Amino acid sequence: MERSRLKSGSTSGSPEEMLSVLILDDDLYFTEELTEFFQHKGFLAFQANTGEAGIKILQDNKIDLLILDVRLPGISGLDILKEVREVYPDLEVIIISAHGDMETVIRAMRLGAFDYLKKPFRHVDIQIAIERTEKFLRLTRKLSQIELKNSLISRTLEERIERNLIGVSRQIREVLDLAMQAAKFRDTSVLITGESGTGKENMARIIHYASDRKDEILYSVNSGSITESLYESEFFGHKKGAFTGADSDKKGYFEICNNGTLFLDEIADMPLPLQAKMLRVLEEKKVTRVGDIHPVFTDFRLITASNHDLDALVEEKSFRLDLLHRLNTLTIHIPPLRERPEDIEPLLVYFIDLFSKRINSPTPKIDPNVFHALQSYYFPGNVRELKNMAERAVILYKGGLLGIQNFPLKTTYDEMKEPPCIISTLQETEIDLIRKAFQRCGFNQKATAEMLGISRDALIRKLKKYNITIQREINPS
Repeated sequence: MERSRLKSGSTSGSPEEMLSVLILDDDLYFTEELTEFFQHKGFLAFQANTGEAGIKILQDNKIDLLILDVRLPGISGLDILKEVREVYPDLEVIIISAHGDMETVIRAMRLGAFDYLKKPFRHVDIQIAIERTEKFLRLTRKLSQIELKNSLISRTLEERIERNLIGVSRQIREVLDLAMQAAKFRDTSVLITGESGTGKENMARIIHYASDRKDEILYSVNSGSITESLYESEFFGHKKGAFTGADSDKKGYFEICNNGTLFLDEIADMPLPLQAKMLRVLEEKKVTRVGDIHPVFTDFRLITASNHDLDALVEEKSFRLDLLHRLNTLTIHIPPLRERPEDIEPLLVYFIDLFSKRINSPTPKIDPNVFHALQSYYFPGNVRELKNMAERAVILYKGGLLGIQNFPLKTTYDEMKEPPCIISTLQETEIDLIRKAFQRCGFNQKATAEMLGISRDALIRKLKKYNITIQREINPS
């Protein structure tokens, strides 16, 4: 075989993330069967039944692995092995034969073959052999590096928070930098703002588990889910016999979080009387249980979150300015997903892979058009909505590429003309939402509160706060 026939060819061929394989064997049925197997496994597979056809494929494509039969029409596979190892030194070669002997095996290894398999062999045998090659290991390492690059937090921290922070945008990197900076100061109060679904609680978990309080408790409380009558008992605790039903001493949230972190979501829903008491606790780091006279010291860190404009609430006299100043020593605003569309692709890829692994199913490939469509979508539910989309797509997946039809969108940004924040204020939007919920629930307070995902007391507070008058009489049941 002439050396000139084996000049290194073009690099056009397989995408960088796929391992390319050439099966060179004189048995057409064998090469077709093996090609189909490799394609199913996600490899880019080529096949050839003569030495000349195989050489042409090597010249025209970037091949990572050659599966080579010892006996070929008019030429020895060992001669091809010798030549390709000189011209393509990075090419991995696995020799196969139905008539091999120990001398052939030794010669193949000396000429640079990575492995030797005797026909007939099982598909699992060839797969194991490939997984031992340096090319495969190198590609695996590269994919791991890409995964770590898109994940903005360390593997150790990721395991502690049990969630993944994925993103490539400047905005999300700046948010993470602020969170990691906040983590260095164990006592600094942090206010996290952002729309629903942006990941405010996730950010609080990152701050806690990246701080020196990481081995202590992180306790998360939704301020709007607690009935007003139980606020003091839940936050400050109570002594046995302090009121009917207080059968034993109970620690409140502030005491429970001694040396740890208390995360209060939807802080805007906290009633004014409790806001004053919370301000005092933040200043003194002491709490007095209901029914007790002796204060208890507690060393907690407070992280709060809200999707409301707290400055506007201060102007409306529904939130204390002095408390806001204690809460927002450091403010971290998480921008909505629509303002960082470049994060959509890595997030979607991560979620699709996550849910596929959960149901022990192969991870489907995504049509690039999906990313373009999602990047023009408004995403009112932000990352949470994207995650739900991915889970639905995986559950209903029936094979092939995941296309646009697998991600039904409610509406597009263009159809909305303007973002909701421009069309109306947050307060107007919330008032409208409450009115519609009442109508759909037959004006029943309990059902309306459940639909809105808040407690009945929180709903009543909102009615008073916004001076909402329901046209039809509200059923008190």
